[in-house]
Amino acid sequence: MPKMKIIAILPVLMFLLLIVPSFSLFEDQVGFMDWHQRYIGKVKDAVFHTQKAARKRVVVSTHENVIASLDLRRGDIFWRHVLGPNDVVDNIDIALGKYVITLSSEGSILRAWNLPDGQMVWESLLPGTKSSKSLLVVPANLKVDLDSPIFVYSGSCLHAISSIDGELLWKTDFATHGIDVHQLILPSASAVVHAVGVTDLSHFHTYEVGVMSGEILKHTTASFPGGVYGEILPVSNDRFVALDASRSVLVIISIQNGKTHLQQTHVSDLIHGSSRDTVILPSKLSGIFTVSTDTCIAFIKVTDEGKLHVMEKVDNKVVVSDALSLSEGEQAFALVQHGDSKIHLSVRLVHDMSSNHLKETVEMDHNRGFVHKIFINSYVRTDRSNGFRALIVMEDHSLLLLQQGEIVWSREDGLASIIDVTTAELPVEKIGVSVAKVEHSLFEWLKGHVLKLKGTLMLATPDELVEIQKIRLRSSEKSKMTRDHNGFRRLLVVLTKAGKLFALHTGDGRVVWSSLLQSLRSSEQCSQPTGLKLHQWQIPHHHALDNNPSVLVVGRCGSSLSSATAMSIVDAHTGKEVQNMVPTHSTVQVIYLPFTDSTEQQLHLLIDADNRAHLYPKTPEAAEIFQRESANVYWYSVETEAGILRGYGVKTKCNLDEYCFEARNLWSVVFPSESEKIIATVTRKANEVVHTQAKVIADEDVMYKYVSKNMLFVATVSPKASGPIGSATPDEAVLAVHLVDTVTGRILHRMTHLGSQGPVHAVLSENWVVYHYFNLRAHRYEMSVIEIYDQSRAENKDVLKLIVGKHNLTTPVSSYSRPEVMTKSQSYFFTHSVKAISVTSTAKGITSKHLLIGTVGDQVLALDKRFVDPRRSLNPTQAEKEEGLLPLTDALPIIPQSYVTHAFKVEGLRGIETVPAKLESTTLVFAYGVDLFYTRLAPSRTYDSLTEDFNYALLLLTIVALVVAIFVTWVLSERKDLQDKWR
Repeated sequence: MPKMKIIAILPVLMFLLLIVPSFSLFEDQVGFMDWHQRYIGKVKDAVFHTQKAARKRVVVSTHENVIASLDLRRGDIFWRHVLGPNDVVDNIDIALGKYVITLSSEGSILRAWNLPDGQMVWESLLPGTKSSKSLLVVPANLKVDLDSPIFVYSGSCLHAISSIDGELLWKTDFATHGIDVHQLILPSASAVVHAVGVTDLSHFHTYEVGVMSGEILKHTTASFPGGVYGEILPVSNDRFVALDASRSVLVIISIQNGKTHLQQTHVSDLIHGSSRDTVILPSKLSGIFTVSTDTCIAFIKVTDEGKLHVMEKVDNKVVVSDALSLSEGEQAFALVQHGDSKIHLSVRLVHDMSSNHLKETVEMDHNRGFVHKIFINSYVRTDRSNGFRALIVMEDHSLLLLQQGEIVWSREDGLASIIDVTTAELPVEKIGVSVAKVEHSLFEWLKGHVLKLKGTLMLATPDELVEIQKIRLRSSEKSKMTRDHNGFRRLLVVLTKAGKLFALHTGDGRVVWSSLLQSLRSSEQCSQPTGLKLHQWQIPHHHALDNNPSVLVVGRCGSSLSSATAMSIVDAHTGKEVQNMVPTHSTVQVIYLPFTDSTEQQLHLLIDADNRAHLYPKTPEAAEIFQRESANVYWYSVETEAGILRGYGVKTKCNLDEYCFEARNLWSVVFPSESEKIIATVTRKANEVVHTQAKVIADEDVMYKYVSKNMLFVATVSPKASGPIGSATPDEAVLAVHLVDTVTGRILHRMTHLGSQGPVHAVLSENWVVYHYFNLRAHRYEMSVIEIYDQSRAENKDVLKLIVGKHNLTTPVSSYSRPEVMTKSQSYFFTHSVKAISVTSTAKGITSKHLLIGTVGDQVLALDKRFVDPRRSLNPTQAEKEEGLLPLTDALPIIPQSYVTHAFKVEGLRGIETVPAKLESTTLVFAYGVDLFYTRLAPSRTYDSLTEDFNYALLLLTIVALVVAIFVTWVLSERKDLQDKWR
């Protein structure tokens, strides 16, 4: 019998030996549930490096303060540096053929980066005497290992810096001369550098400064009473051009024999019908300058006698590149004009502007908008002639390389400037409907099957094999274009600074569709539009699955709060603009109302600059719903500069239309300007779900959370502490935090932190708020927590009363009834500076919360909310330990395994968005900045599902083995019993 037992348990032992416990993320699991994308932003300057280089590249600087080296063949990033929001890149160039030279921070920092790998070689700080324009001049004839100076004008000083080690060779201060330098000119092989500028906008000055000594060798001046508009731009080494203050006269400045001569020409004499909107474009063409008016762009040549001659006129929508030197005395430049879904590129030579040296037409997606900038580069063809490639920056901030009439590669760098995020459900996969109808057109579906067949028969080319791999990735389970039962597959709809919408698939991060909104493009009706907010407009449920969800995009036609509003409604599945509206009213605030009409369109209020509320959608049904619920509609405004909070309600209809309502002032909270300044406000998410109001603590006691969607967190500091860290002493700095009810204006709680200041980052969830600030006395960052509880329900602690229903939990909660609240708070030291704070959110609110902290290192750290529990104590009781309360420590732990971004960085991190999945244990996390990162997070582990890498085959094998073992054991047992009976 013992032998039979051993045989029976043998399969179980084998199963236990095969199980390998895993409690961490392996390297090959990174990327299974997450993705990471790197971008650079809208390019503002570019320098090509293609001569005698193994890797042809282009070095760019962007509006996101990024310096990057891109591969000219594929557009990939060789290396990249994000300098930060306060280190704006002014100029870039290449020196000695191996260093990238960058000038940033208003000309105060000069750096040299190694061209192949991007490592910093040296850095020089250039202090100045007063603020001025920054200029960078790198001599064009610099040879490798030849220590020639680099010239920088910044802070009203001219600096000469060694190109090898960054040492300051000499410095000349122009602040004492009172001159504002506009241009630095360094003629080839010259011993002097020319500085050209103005004083009082009416006197031209030219200085000749010795290259080796920095001594001013010659100074000439000339008076011009008409004044100067804009910049003085060079035409040649001894001629400059400028516009007078009225923008109607061109002034040619000539320097001959040590004297300055001025020559004036009216713009109307050269360009008939021109207006006062004339500007001179910086084109760097030798002997030619470019003038833009409201009717055309004119190329004007300056003759040897100083006379002006119009070479050619082109449409004013044409984009002109800078000059490109081809050979000694020969230059080329490019013109780009946008047509119907096409762009026309032409390259012309300066000495022969009447004919096109190169002319190409390229098909262009209309969703990229117009061309904003162009940079050109030349290469030598096989027939020894010059070919050209063009780097083009589009209206949507995308970057493209054109060569030989084709788009070689493109980059969607508009995704580096996301300003708002929302989500949309994918369509349901219906039975009997072809997947091709959901995912692709029929043509694409057939093309994919043909490619797969060629791959099976080993007839596919290398390019087709790459395409087959892409098709397989798209058709994988996680990247399907239909929704899944766990809610993992969704669309992330993002709005960028360019006014373009992108829909990103959460499975692999690919762009499903993109749309450059017409309402957020410059037009006669809406000039200088800017995007503001992105809201869900229509969310069809199961009874209306034939309708696609849609999103509402709200923008503003200008930078002023009183500017008109721009609005669009966009289909979230296709990206088509369903409706484009340009209301006459302004928008300072968008309020999401918890009401929907019969078509499931969400009601919104747009508050204008005169505190009038405008209802959308403008339908009779929406107006009826709103009027029925208007008594319970409240909103507030924060006047940061004035230090005032104001609360409003609906009063009556206004005279504009039936969907406009006057507001009535309900309350105001004034923070004295001499003692407090508002620096941060935070409120709860509108869609946050709270599972239960009761919180069971140690000894079976119950506390009731004060849960209110009308609670607002406000942080104020003393005026002297409103600047950067260290701008005030500990005795001068005071940080105060307030919890305010936005319906009544009642301050529920106020707490003061002496010797502390901002910046403050906070998150408000359920009944607690966590905020991060700097403690000047301790010289460390701190993180504090406040939890607020409802004392009016404190008597509901008897379980018997709860069972028989003798409680007041069903009593309506009103903000007008003075609440009896109790707060608990605690502060902890925190190691890192913080860029953003968010919190996980789940479908039912059951799963424990994790704080998601965007650190100064551009990573996202997940911190269990239990670490910032205000009830933590030094010696918790046994009951508190059983509850899960942690012992009190003075600092919050930083666990390396808690970084949800793993080894990745989200450079320029600006925000962290969390979305609940249908699976209660899981939340979807999206972090955005210059880079994008997405992952799935399970704060309490996946207690309601099996993991993705669960070994189903091993489980099936084990079950089969157990069944076989049971059967074998039963047979042997029966045989043994039979033998025993025969004895």
